[in-house]
Amino acid sequence: MRVPISQRERDIILTIEEGHFQDVKAKEIKPSKLSESVAAFSNAAGGEIFIGIHEDKTGPTKTRRWDGFNDIEEANAVLQMLNQIAPLADFILTTFLECAGEPGVILKIEILRNGSIIKATDGIPYVRKGAQKLPVDTDEAMERLRLDKGISSYEDYKVNSPIETIENSVVMIEFLLGVVPTAEPESWLRKQMLIVDQSPTVSGTLLFAEEPQAILPKRTAIKLFRYKTTALEPGREHLVFDPLTVEGCAYKLIYDAVGKTQEIVGELKRLGERGLMDVQYPPETLHEIITNAVLHRDYSIAADIQIRIFDNRIEVESPGRLVGHVTTDNMLHTQYARNQRLVRLINKFPNPPNKDVGEGLNTAFDAMRKLRLRAPVITETASSVLVTIPHQKLASPEDLVMEYLRSHDEITNRDARELCGVRSENSMKGIFKRLEARGLIEQVPGRSQFKAAWRVKDDG
Repeated sequence: MRVPISQRERDIILTIEEGHFQDVKAKEIKPSKLSESVAAFSNAAGGEIFIGIHEDKTGPTKTRRWDGFNDIEEANAVLQMLNQIAPLADFILTTFLECAGEPGVILKIEILRNGSIIKATDGIPYVRKGAQKLPVDTDEAMERLRLDKGISSYEDYKVNSPIETIENSVVMIEFLLGVVPTAEPESWLRKQMLIVDQSPTVSGTLLFAEEPQAILPKRTAIKLFRYKTTALEPGREHLVFDPLTVEGCAYKLIYDAVGKTQEIVGELKRLGERGLMDVQYPPETLHEIITNAVLHRDYSIAADIQIRIFDNRIEVESPGRLVGHVTTDNMLHTQYARNQRLVRLINKFPNPPNKDVGEGLNTAFDAMRKLRLRAPVITETASSVLVTIPHQKLASPEDLVMEYLRSHDEITNRDARELCGVRSENSMKGIFKRLEARGLIEQVPGRSQFKAAWRVKDDG
């Protein structure tokens, strides 16, 4: 398919900075060499490759120019290579781009995030790291790739611990008495693949050990922080108390972490239209997001989940990137569990934390909308998934300022930033100026710069 693009779009392509998600190649590149880059993007988070960009590196600075294939048929060797290394792939898309006044057509290869491991024509998988491709040529690197793709799950790894730690635990006995009263602990655990050979698995330990943190340290607890600030990067001076550690089996961990978070949130106050008001987060939102963090984190990474409570938001960060084909764009509409055994079996507990399997995040978002709060924001870092739950009304900052002034004589820049969730003093000044231009507010006269405030405009 040939798609015409504008000169502005052409310039964007010619100035692409090669990195983790984008690359440019000359049309002369050998298909076998190109297959390494295609495999690297496929085995990472996806990306785009533009073929038909000539780079001149002889001068003091690198320059690029459009130098496309003379026609679509000239790129047949590349298309054949794609079919060879991923014959059934629905995550590799190709488009030919043409621009008026430029020679030939550029081939754009778009690689979507996926759950497959793709090998180059030399039979070796590669992964994209920044602007380079690295071969996956050791058993350890291959297993890491399988874990990242969700093909393997760390929950099935065996733990160096006696089976009695889960077979005879109070958690196990209470579970069987309430759910499967006729079953014997060891036979049931083996049937569920929670004991393999003479060892419990990671998922068995998470579910039924009384203290998984003693068996799997640094990866099975939740750290809870309270920062008295709205800063994006808080310092130790903002900590209200030393970080709390929440421990226990997965079921207890979830409910205790949610309860402690709600307890701390219940002590928060923030400036509202009628003065200091209690901060409210929907209980369903906190429950579902913390449950999601515990059930879907990557347990192969030796790091605890962190819950950070700020004056204007809550952050829940769970170790491990999104798995398989899941992205921040589609995760509300797709289902893929990294720890499928953990998700399935915790749902058998009385009052399971994941009552509606696969619907947790949707429930969290719906609860925020019902309280007229802004939706949570999901971002993916280099090694984790971060969910930010803002405490910010859906109303515009201008509306919030005017509503506040209906019951107050004046408002300062500092109070307005707190009310609207705006961090920049200059941004808040801009909001005041827009309201002033509409004839709605005016500066309180006779105030110094440091005591400046705004009030409803006196039309009299």
